[in-house]
Amino acid sequence: MPLSTNEKTNETAATLVKTLQGAFHTPPGYRPAHARGILLTGTFTPTPEAGSLSKAVHFTQPSTPVLVRFSNSTGLPQIPDNANDANPRGMAVRFTLPEVNGRRQHTDIITHSTPFFPVRTGEGFLELLGAIGASSAPDAPKSPSPIEAFLAKTPSAKAFVEAPKPTPASFATENYFGVNAFKLVSADGKATFVRYRITADAGAAHLSDDEAKAKDPAFLHNEIQTRIIDGGASFTLSAQVANEGDTTDDATVRWPEEGHELVKLGSIKLEAIADDNDEKQRTIIYDPVPRVEGVEASDDPLIDMRASIYLVSGRERRAAGPHH
Repeated sequence: MPLSTNEKTNETAATLVKTLQGAFHTPPGYRPAHARGILLTGTFTPTPEAGSLSKAVHFTQPSTPVLVRFSNSTGLPQIPDNANDANPRGMAVRFTLPEVNGRRQHTDIITHSTPFFPVRTGEGFLELLGAIGASSAPDAPKSPSPIEAFLAKTPSAKAFVEAPKPTPASFATENYFGVNAFKLVSADGKATFVRYRITADAGAAHLSDDEAKAKDPAFLHNEIQTRIIDGGASFTLSAQVANEGDTTDDATVRWPEEGHELVKLGSIKLEAIADDNDEKQRTIIYDPVPRVEGVEASDDPLIDMRASIYLVSGRERRAAGPHH
């Protein structure tokens, strides 16, 4: 019997997790991508515009507690903050919603410090990782190498690889982009396709390669803790609104800045470093699928794929037990 779409997604997700873990030799209990990170707590306060676009509770109630994770790229839990491979950075936001029938509810937004995504599907991502792995094999073909051949036939991956990814001066001076489209649904049923972005209220600030090299390997993780003690960090959550005819099911297709409305949805104010940080990071599983009334996933195949990858990885981390 052929596999259902769901089974196929889960199978690809499990293979992707294993491939990433193998590529980075990620120890048990850590994420195979964005392994190194830090959790902060704070508050989201929506704008009136958010409530008119979506009936979701976090967009309509006065404020909502958030749990935010900043992270470095790769599955290396000790990757230095000033390593080039630590870019792009991640920012995941969990909105803790009111309980329903005694059950805890939440919805998450997952963003990266680059507006690009290299591939459209999980299978494409596996092919990209395979090409990277094959290129470092001792007997790999030289010209073109497997990765050069892959990039030559995959313009979106080439654009991603070639896009500048400078090191931020702080997690709080970086802008973050949601590459997947979501559908906001208002109280009267009107649907609006959007892509999220999170901009630093302190303004974007990046380091040159030389400046980054001169920094401490933990400078971003240390700086954000100091910044929180000194008064916190804040961001603006916005929605880039799709125009008629825009592609909503392909994360590699960017909507142009020109001619697209950007609506402020609210402010994220980070006020404290989360208690039991390492343990909470090990057990929290951020979910790209919204699972809240008023926000729906688009037909982008990456959304379900990412949800499956995070779930597979999260279950393995929980099974691995606390870090030692």
